[in-house]
Amino acid sequence: MKPTRIAIASALAAALVLPAAAQAQGNMEKCYGVAKAGKNDCQTASSSCAGTSKKDAQADAWISVPKGTCDKLIGGKLSAG
Repeated sequence: MKPTRIAIASALAAALVLPAAAQAQGNMEKCYGVAKAGKNDCQTASSSCAGTSKKDAQADAWISVPKGTCDKLIGGKLSAG
């Protein structure tokens, strides 16, 4: 295998593993009010499970983001409502 292919494969593997590692270490937080319709990460008061929010920026729908990111997003809140 050529060195460039090894480098590309390594970078791709790292990109796939880092988000899971960050979440496992507790470096993630729930960010409410920024999820697109149908793109929420978990159940809400009006949606039964992940991926079922009814509208964009639904106040009780959340997505998991790296800590410190939610405050930088327009409409992002660390608590529901």
